[in-house]
Amino acid sequence: MNEQIQEKDIVNKVSWRLIPFLVVSYLLCFVDRVNLGFAALTMNTEFGFTATVFGWGAGILFIGYFFFGVPSNLALQKYGARIWISLIMIAWGLLSASMAFIQGTTSFLALRFVLGAAEAGFFPGVILYLTYWFPAQHRGVIISRFMFAQPIALMIGSAVSGWILGMDGYMGVAGWKWLFILEGLPSSLLGLVALRYLTDTPAQAAWLKPNERQWLQSKLDQERASVEAKSGPKNSILETMSNVRVILLGIIYVCMVIGIYGINLWMPQIVKEFGNLTSSQIGLVSAIPFLAAAVGMLLIGISSDRYQERKWHVTISMVVAGFSLMASAYFHSSPNLVIFFLSLCSIGLYGCMPIFWTIPPTFLAGTAAAGIAFINSIGNLGGFVGPFVVGWVKDITGNFGSGLIFMGSCVLIGSIIAYLICKKMEQTAAQERLNTLAIQPDKN
Repeated sequence: MNEQIQEKDIVNKVSWRLIPFLVVSYLLCFVDRVNLGFAALTMNTEFGFTATVFGWGAGILFIGYFFFGVPSNLALQKYGARIWISLIMIAWGLLSASMAFIQGTTSFLALRFVLGAAEAGFFPGVILYLTYWFPAQHRGVIISRFMFAQPIALMIGSAVSGWILGMDGYMGVAGWKWLFILEGLPSSLLGLVALRYLTDTPAQAAWLKPNERQWLQSKLDQERASVEAKSGPKNSILETMSNVRVILLGIIYVCMVIGIYGINLWMPQIVKEFGNLTSSQIGLVSAIPFLAAAVGMLLIGISSDRYQERKWHVTISMVVAGFSLMASAYFHSSPNLVIFFLSLCSIGLYGCMPIFWTIPPTFLAGTAAAGIAFINSIGNLGGFVGPFVVGWVKDITGNFGSGLIFMGSCVLIGSIIAYLICKKMEQTAAQERLNTLAIQPDKN
């Protein structure tokens, strides 16, 4: 009982120290990644960008993300989270603010690609970093708290971005330029703070008591040793990246991300089609699905940890999201129903993501940095596919309906794969437990 009380107290102490800072950091990262959707309301007209060109620009960020995700996470593992995360934040903040100076299609695409390369290591790096601090049984709630930043960023960012666009012409600068500048520079400033605030491992945490540091580091070392023992000889980075489970998890994440970024980056323009709304009104309406997602994400994470269940929480959430996307296309003529189903979709997609990220560390040991980053890199290719396909279909059909159906279909395919791989991993774990019992000596 004393150890349970100690564990709860230590986990809460670490959570209050790290999670708020990481949430704010990820909030700024996500705002810098998706504020393009609001900038497009006026930027596209200024440069004459078609929906297809905008889709390319929205999605090419994730090509940079794909190529630089694994190297960045390996650098974090080598140099430490404190230094590497701070450098990443400073870089992406400056690059995001530099979007205000694009001159046309070429500079637009190039800068978005480089921004993706800069951001590539942050999310998988934090997921890896959290495994250095939190025992496995707590990670569903902890990752949910961290990823809570996504819907909050979209909710706050939607309202604030709509307001900043209203600054159009202030000091002779276009509103979309103010948007990139005012939402980009705070990331760089917070990156400087990260150098002093973050701690690489529990053993180095002066803000923990000596017995707390010792207990937590010992607990995490034991878990890591257990995973390594089950996984057998340490795999190379190439072997980890070619692992069937790693690749399948990457495909599942692709399906999730197609839905997430397809909605995130096109939401303002979907809402704009509702009627004659101002930029501020578009921002407020666009925030509704993400408010619902924020609440749903925390509740699903709590439920998953309470019952120590992952398979059904991920699968059912994805099924709800996929059918909701299709329903929003079917009821496209009713703004209220569109927002309702997009809210339901957001709850499903954002609710299943934190639970999904508790799965890789259960079988990745010494090469977890490469495995987590590779899953994230594969998955974020969906961030290219979703926005691009929606834009391309919009140019062909003149509406977003077919694009929403495409995204919903992808999410449903992902739910089937998620169910199958989680079921297989459950069966493998059960067999391992039986084998362990079978070889234990008879104490009688």
